[in-house]
Amino acid sequence: MTHILRLDASSRPSSVRAAGEEGSYSRDLADHVIDRLVQNDPQATVTVRDLVADPIPHIADDTIKGYYTPPEAMTETLREATALSDRLIAEVRQADVIVLSAPIYNFSVPSALKAWIDHVVRIGHSFAYEEGSFRGLIEGKRAYMVLSYGAGGYGEDGPFQAYDFLKPYLTMIFNFIGISDVHAFAIEATTADAETITRARQQALAAIDSAFDGQEAA
Repeated sequence: MTHILRLDASSRPSSVRAAGEEGSYSRDLADHVIDRLVQNDPQATVTVRDLVADPIPHIADDTIKGYYTPPEAMTETLREATALSDRLIAEVRQADVIVLSAPIYNFSVPSALKAWIDHVVRIGHSFAYEEGSFRGLIEGKRAYMVLSYGAGGYGEDGPFQAYDFLKPYLTMIFNFIGISDVHAFAIEATTADAETITRARQQALAAIDSAFDGQEAA
C-alpha cells in the first residue's frame, strides 16, 4: 500500500476550485496530482500537513544545540527542542510518495516551508557528513513538486529563469536528503488576465495527466 505525504505551503487556504480567483493554484494542482496517484493506487493513504494552517515554528537555539549533541548527552530540554524535528522526519520516512505544493514568494520559498525544511534537513537523521562529503539518508521515495508563479517567464530560457530560487532549491533539498526521484509541475502567470490563467491552468493539468497516463500503481 502506498502512503502519500502531502505538504501545502500557500498562504491561500483554499484551492481555486473552492475559492475561485482568490484561491491557490499550487493547492489546486496538488489536488490533481493526489487524484491521479489515488486513481493509480486506490488503496493509497494520504497524510496532509498544511504548513500554513498548522505552522511549524522556526528552529531555536536549543533546537540547533540538540541537532549537534550526541544521543547519550541529550538533556530533557534538548529532547523537547528536537521532538518536532523527530516527528517531521518520521513523517517523511513513513511516506512512499511526497507531494509538495508551493508558490514562489519574492523569488524563493514561503517562510512556512522554510521552517519545515529547517526541521527536516538534520545531520545524522536525514543526511550524513562523512569524509568530507554529504550523503542523503532518506532513500527510495518519490517526490512531486507542484509550483506556482505569479509572473510568466520562469521556465527554461525564460527572462526570469535566473530569478527562480524555488524549483532549483527544492530539487536540491530533496536530492540532498536522498530523494533523487523528483518530478516538478508548474503553473505560471497566475496574476495575468483570466484567459491567460485559464490557458496556463489547462496546460499544467494536461502536463500532470500526461505524466500519469499509463503509469502503473506507485
